[in-house]
Amino acid sequence: MQFSELLTNKSILKAVAEQRFHKPTLVQEKAIPAILKKKNVIVAANTGTGKTAAFALPILENLFEKQDVEKVEKQIKAVIVTPTRELAIQILENCKDFSKYTNLRATAVFGGVSLEPQKEVLAKGVDILIATPGRLIDLQKQGNIALDTVEVFVLDEADLMLDMGFIKDVKLIESLCPKKKQTLLFSATMPDKIVALAKTTLKNPVSIVIEPEETTAKNIGQLLYYLPKKNKTDLCLRLLRNTINGKIIIFRRTKFGVDKLEQTLLKNGYLATSIHGDKTQIIRNKAIEDFKNKKATILIATDVAARGIDITNVDAIINFDIPNVAETYVHRIGRTGRAGKSGISFSFCSPDENNYIKDIEALIEKPIKVIVEHPYVINKPKHTKKQPNTISKNKKGRKSEASKKKKKRWY
Repeated sequence: MQFSELLTNKSILKAVAEQRFHKPTLVQEKAIPAILKKKNVIVAANTGTGKTAAFALPILENLFEKQDVEKVEKQIKAVIVTPTRELAIQILENCKDFSKYTNLRATAVFGGVSLEPQKEVLAKGVDILIATPGRLIDLQKQGNIALDTVEVFVLDEADLMLDMGFIKDVKLIESLCPKKKQTLLFSATMPDKIVALAKTTLKNPVSIVIEPEETTAKNIGQLLYYLPKKNKTDLCLRLLRNTINGKIIIFRRTKFGVDKLEQTLLKNGYLATSIHGDKTQIIRNKAIEDFKNKKATILIATDVAARGIDITNVDAIINFDIPNVAETYVHRIGRTGRAGKSGISFSFCSPDENNYIKDIEALIEKPIKVIVEHPYVINKPKHTKKQPNTISKNKKGRKSEASKKKKKRWY
């Protein structure tokens, strides 16, 4: 399928072609038609599957027919709420790229920078507003934002919004919009609180689920190392010296861990930089730009700071700490092997993380290749890999009670 089979607007299709978007991803293929029909939509799909274009393109097409000419004062017709500054910037860049041959105008507002420039842009009028929750509420309270003309309300990365404690703010923002509007909720995972939020904010939604196994790229090699926690830094340095080349993202669980590893790598002569929530926006932006421009070849990050950042041509991922949420593993390794290119992930598992690996393998429905030839190897833990969607029978040919238990779904 081509984008020309999903979209009809020639101006938008021209811009899409210039971005070298030709074949839509699975989530785009399923979500765009429903959004174009102005239905409420809930999408569960991993990071890196193309969710931004899945909502940005149909919103632009729907708004194109009623766009205002340049001289008319614009009012906000679509508001996209997203949890981080990096995500807001990325979504804005996508909207600008796709709308370059239209009169539609988009802007982003987020914390960590001065209010005044954002107020000036808002005063000129915009069609699409991308915002982090706290900054949007601040500007609304000061009278710089009115949401009574909103036709489309988008909640992006809803599960991360929950993790960062923004759900109350999201509910407030939604209440400031008209009751009659199209609502779109996009999330990588669907915890119970997000399901509850969806039920209260979306009426008769179309549910779209892209399973992790459908989006875990086949061209990403996955390697697993079992070792004591104290030897993780040693193994990391060894692999960087002898095995891993190119642009590398290393994931750590804590901000302290990020800073500590960065200092170690810098002392060993590596071009490393880092991002996490305690760093200022200016420092985070510089770190990302340095990594994109190859001034730094290693980016160390926490999951929250790195979520949604669009960085191409990443050669390898290192899971220095195994994530305690299985879906996060899929998000991480999806940073490499994009656009048909090959990539590889290296995961370091200490004994206290063994159960996390068991959950990950159950989610992706296959074992991760274990590397046993390294200096710090410890025995692979003995656990039985989960076998999803299998049916066992007793001697009488009836399904056992355990096999009758279905996998819990959110929809």
